[in-house]
Amino acid sequence: MKNILDLTRQELEEEIAPKFRAKQIYQWVYQKGARSFDVMSNLPKAMREDLAQKYSIATPQILNVEVSKDGSKKYLLGLEDGHTIESVLLPMKKEQRDEKGNIIKEARYTVCVSSQVGCKVGCAFCLTAKGGFVRNLTPGEIVGQVLAIKEDNKIPANRRVNIVYMGMGEPLDNLDNVAKAIKIFSDENGLSISPRRQTISTSGLAPKIKKLGEMNLGVLLAISLHAVDDALRQKLMPINKAYNIESIINAVKEFPIDQRKRVMFEYLVIKDVNDDLKSAKKLVKLLHGIKAKVNLIYFNPYPGSPFQRPSEEDVKRFQKYLLDHGILCTVRESKGLDISAACGQLKEKSNACSI
Repeated sequence: MKNILDLTRQELEEEIAPKFRAKQIYQWVYQKGARSFDVMSNLPKAMREDLAQKYSIATPQILNVEVSKDGSKKYLLGLEDGHTIESVLLPMKKEQRDEKGNIIKEARYTVCVSSQVGCKVGCAFCLTAKGGFVRNLTPGEIVGQVLAIKEDNKIPANRRVNIVYMGMGEPLDNLDNVAKAIKIFSDENGLSISPRRQTISTSGLAPKIKKLGEMNLGVLLAISLHAVDDALRQKLMPINKAYNIESIINAVKEFPIDQRKRVMFEYLVIKDVNDDLKSAKKLVKLLHGIKAKVNLIYFNPYPGSPFQRPSEEDVKRFQKYLLDHGILCTVRESKGLDISAACGQLKEKSNACSI
């Protein structure tokens, strides 16, 4: 049985008749939260019965949720084949009300979604790699993460969220399904989440960055750089052997970017590894000529990790050097430090409990 979440509206139009019913079904599923064809009252009864025979509306099952004191939530989600993945809800801005209780500004959220069960990349600092690679997620399993989290938090269907493909897995290693999910998310009859609100974070598969650019989906690009020379990056990220820093930079220079946007370079700051000013100087040189923004991220320690969290003083000094030399640079506010915040940590904890 097909999961209807795996289909774009155009694909659904090709499978059912008349075509306009696809739009109605999309609205029921994505805008009205229908999880059964029975409730789709503007569809003929015979059609509802036929749809129920051919399709499911399957979202991942919430198995565990860890809630941080800062409001972020880490989800362990179960798939239909028994495998598990992680997703994260990050509150970005709080809801604001006037003295009468009327909402002045809506709350804003970002959802980090997984693209694979496990990961092939094998980064030294990432827990996800320890579980190995199992399989790619389908488009519906990617889309279903957002639906499940919005539902769990009672976030209205018409409330847009930002989506970041940076949970478990390498998004560009599952590019076709991720691209399809982007189209499903952005459909105006569905969640209507603009591609500009969707960011693909990649470890740097240079040929796939080029292919993504050729697709011209309108999404934002984030590069997980984490080092400024090949020797260190190869230790942290073995994929650098196949796609070194130069090949990534060249691919980024060809990537189509909205004039109002920048390419994000994510830099995981690790104590005594890449947190010195010498690295900051190399980074400025490396990004010369690119419309870039650097996002400094504190390393999130986890049990058994050989790496440590850097000091706030060193991170601020690194940031100041970049800003002083014309590089837009932010420090990502650390969230979820009191929960299993590192990628793969909640899944590993769950696996340990079941052994």
